Amino acid sequence: MDRTEIFNKVTDIASDVLGIDIDQITEETTFDDLDADSLDRLQLVTAFEDEFDIEMDEERLLAIASVADAIDAIEATQQGA
Repeated sequence: MDRTEIFNKVTDIASDVLGIDIDQITEETTFDDLDADSLDRLQLVTAFEDEFDIEMDEERLLAIASVADAIDAIEATQQGA
């Protein structure tokens, strides 16, 4: 799956979980920009793991601050890095 496909799925999930317009989300968007609290972030990560059939380690989870970070983490996890 390429980065664009991952981005599209991540933005769909973020839009659903956070109840925001998908057009507000870019790779540079941070979850703080979207007013995501810790529970929202947990729901996002759980949805990412379910959608992409992956499991992220704690270090990787703590590093996710933006949409780009989420995409990077998903790519790295899919590649086994």
